[in-house]
Amino acid sequence: MAVAIPDSYRDLFTKRAFVYLSTVMPDGSPQVTPVWCDLDGNHIRINTAKGRVKDRNMRRNRKVALTVADPDNPYRYLAVRGEVAEITEQGADAHIDLLAKKYLGQEKYPYRKPGEVRVIYKIRPEKISTMG
Repeated sequence: MAVAIPDSYRDLFTKRAFVYLSTVMPDGSPQVTPVWCDLDGNHIRINTAKGRVKDRNMRRNRKVALTVADPDNPYRYLAVRGEVAEITEQGADAHIDLLAKKYLGQEKYPYRKPGEVRVIYKIRPEKISTMG
């Protein structure tokens, strides 16, 4: 069941804070990656390239966990367990450019590779823990 991100922690998604995303490998072991993100209503949005490990993992098993720490106070954080509610390529190129503006101060994502297909994953929070 979806839960709302507390208003007092929504600011973390406007800061240049990295999210540590945990997905599940085929053998059941965890895989953690620091990623850029933003918030779309109550969904956390992650963007990556199709075919990467986290992409394959989230397509196979939509259960994920993530933590975002406040860059101004690392003892203040939000931890989320949830599920990928949507996977889409629609708008993904514009979304990675939006994240590049937020995280790098650049208008266009500078690390695109030829033939790369960008994908957005909308994560629905189901359990939230906070500190600070």
